[in-house]
Amino acid sequence: MIENSLRDQVVILTGAAGGIGSAIARTFHRLGARILLADYDEQGVSSLASSLDPTGERVISVAYDASKPADADAAVSTCVARFGHIDHLVPAAAIFEDQPFATMTDAQWRRTMSVNLDGVFYICRRSIPHIRPGGTIVTIASSAAHEGCSPQHVHYGASKGGVLAFTKSLARELSPNIRVNTVSPGTIDTPMVADLLRQKGDKFLSITPAGRFGTGEEVGDAVAFLCSNASSYIMGQTIHVNGGSYMGG
Repeated sequence: MIENSLRDQVVILTGAAGGIGSAIARTFHRLGARILLADYDEQGVSSLASSLDPTGERVISVAYDASKPADADAAVSTCVARFGHIDHLVPAAAIFEDQPFATMTDAQWRRTMSVNLDGVFYICRRSIPHIRPGGTIVTIASSAAHEGCSPQHVHYGASKGGVLAFTKSLARELSPNIRVNTVSPGTIDTPMVADLLRQKGDKFLSITPAGRFGTGEEVGDAVAFLCSNASSYIMGQTIHVNGGSYMGG
């Protein structure tokens, strides 16, 4: 049912060159979707698009800074010009930087907020007029949005808490024409958190019933489910992909 409902559907995916983003991209490509991949790493996202679809018929890429409204405009315009409309939006662009709160500057706080939260608003606001009825938005929050974040990442936790509240509020406003949900990953083994895992990986494993870290592909499967008709009665909800490390609502 998931495969049939996503074939030839048009997806915008931001943060596509990252560990989770690239896994989501591969999932959608495998399911037959047409995809615009957007990322700050222009070379990385271009290489990903070429590896998935050398012909460029189903997968295209654009350079994209989530903190810039003009880049959101350009991504949406490029997608609509190439594919005619949008069916699904997955704003996955995010940063995760170590900054102790005691020495965190205003600029450091604003940088994380501008990418992780403002960027979600920018791309959603510009995509929604082009999303066909029955389409979806799937945001990427984090376990940090539900239980707080690790030390030195207050700004990240706050930004993802904002994404969670944004998602629930938007779901009430857009349903039933557009379904809006979120995926909250726990500790996923990606380059973005590699330093953290080296320092505190044993601690995180000790509180994870699954006994291992998650993969980007497991997050991608959850996102694809929420975009598919298999989740047609799910609105404003969170799917936790965390191996049981957080079992709250």
